Amino acid sequence: MKSASQTLPNDPELLKRMLLQALQKGESDQQRIAQLEEQVAILRHRLFAPKSEQSTDADSPQLAMFNEAEEVLAEPAAAPETDEETVAPTKRRGKRKPLPANLPRIDVVHELPEHELTCDCGCRRQVIGEETSEQLDIVPAKFQVIRHIRKTYACKACEAAPVTADKPAQLIEKSLASPSVLAMLLTTKYADGLPLYRFEKVLNRHGVEVSRQTLARWVIQCAAQFQPLLNLLRDRLLESPVIHCDETRLQVLHEPGRDPTAQSWMWVQAGGPPDTPIILFDYDPSRTQAVPLRLLEGYRGHVMTDDYAGYNAVAALPGITRLGCWAHARRKFVEAQKVQPKGKTGRADMALNLIGKLYGIERDCKDVSKEERLAARQSRSVPVLEQLKRWLDKTQPNTLPQTALGKAVNYLASNWTKLERYVEGGHLPMDNNRAENAIRPFVIGRKNWMFSDTPQGAHASAQIYSLVETAKANGREPYAWLRHVLERLMAAQSVDDYEALLPWNCPADS
Repeated sequence: MKSASQTLPNDPELLKRMLLQALQKGESDQQRIAQLEEQVAILRHRLFAPKSEQSTDADSPQLAMFNEAEEVLAEPAAAPETDEETVAPTKRRGKRKPLPANLPRIDVVHELPEHELTCDCGCRRQVIGEETSEQLDIVPAKFQVIRHIRKTYACKACEAAPVTADKPAQLIEKSLASPSVLAMLLTTKYADGLPLYRFEKVLNRHGVEVSRQTLARWVIQCAAQFQPLLNLLRDRLLESPVIHCDETRLQVLHEPGRDPTAQSWMWVQAGGPPDTPIILFDYDPSRTQAVPLRLLEGYRGHVMTDDYAGYNAVAALPGITRLGCWAHARRKFVEAQKVQPKGKTGRADMALNLIGKLYGIERDCKDVSKEERLAARQSRSVPVLEQLKRWLDKTQPNTLPQTALGKAVNYLASNWTKLERYVEGGHLPMDNNRAENAIRPFVIGRKNWMFSDTPQGAHASAQIYSLVETAKANGREPYAWLRHVLERLMAAQSVDDYEALLPWNCPADS
């Protein structure tokens, strides 16, 4: 074995350079360790930290799922009345909301028994008023069979061929499914996130045997019939001054030429006037820029996105202006704040404070006109943005890029032009929360059914999610609206007929 002195060079300059390189390497390792510690802290916070400021044992979503009833029962009961001074105020119950006025009412009148109608004085008591209370009543699903009986007629005086009465055109010919069954199938899967095999079991409990393969075929056939409505919604969406865009992963098992574990994508666009919002989903195996170019072909206006580079090609088109999402920028500073030393104020707090001021101005202007909101943004938001930009320019050169704070600062700097653009108009959104909220029902449903079997099924899911979420956004109950549409879809012949079936043109009870 060589001694330590034998491994060192004799040249002092060479030794100096080697020591300097070692020190630099050690510093790099220390930085790397610090970065990894930050990432572990952020991951731990995401997995285990409370989701609200009030920390309880049920803060974990997994625990809360199974502990809802116990959590309510465990709440302390209201303290009895006493003459002693109350040490701590008891938690008041929230005021019960009335049952919806549009629900049908069934009156059950309660009378005094006959022997109590006679007063002690001998006179008969008379009605002078009444007290009314309400309970919610649910009538379980009622299964019945509709028999279509077509009468056949013949002339006994001649040998003319018999004539059979026509049956109205069916959405799915030679199918057992009525419009109400199809509406319930689509609602349970796409509004309630119930996989087809569970709906199959619901039917089986009532003695109706329909395989999930048949249910899947019904879904795809319905989606094809809905295409005229989707075309109208797409045309209306492209007339919007602002379109929100987002995308999320989807696994399709039998995609031709692709591995079953490969990731595909569900894209969402949200827009339309405030009184007629539109939400459209679109399936594509790719996440390349070709997809938004296809979806937004011919569009002119503002596009709100995160900083995904796949939208760069759209933003480069003439007539399109891209907006940045402040919610994404804020989120990164929240993560940087989580890894700060506890009890100490750091640089992330400064950024969050200024971003909070921008959101506070938006809350103040929530119910004002576009003109008033623009004036408030120019007078109040612009100075805050200038202050935040000065802080950013000062902080960025002194922040390591791979730290949580460095990533937040660099995100803010690289997207600054898109982020500050919302103050140019009173109608422009500050963040992409509208698209994220629109895509959330799909993400929740995906946790139940996990994947799509075929591309055809994924396309059908995109089409029906579009209709269900647009109906919900316009205040329509999905089942009632879908049944209304399915009962009338085959009779539609013109554009006006299809326009009448759009959610905002249907009767309020559908």
